[in-house]
Amino acid sequence: MSKPTIPAVPGPLHEDVAALLRVVVEGLDIPAPATVGDAERYRAVLDRRVMHVVVAIEAVLNDPTGLGTQWTADYLRRKLAEHPTTGYRPWGAPPLQPDGEVER
Repeated sequence: MSKPTIPAVPGPLHEDVAALLRVVVEGLDIPAPATVGDAERYRAVLDRRVMHVVVAIEAVLNDPTGLGTQWTADYLRRKLAEHPTTGYRPWGAPPLQPDGEVER
């Protein structure tokens, strides 16, 4: 597979490309884990999201289906939603009390 040539000074982005890039950023810019104990779940969520982003970008670059960039952005958004940033405490979250309740 050959790598696409990227111009030295890119022009303005088409809106569908910009939409895809926004989904990529939203999908990968997830809150860092609060503790080492939260890191495993954080990594699992991020790994799954990265996989979907790579598949989407490869699909746009190779465009085997002809579905287009906007369709791919919408599809990626749906796939990322299947892997919510839950199951771990994000950085800056209130600490837990010994009884498991959140400190207020």
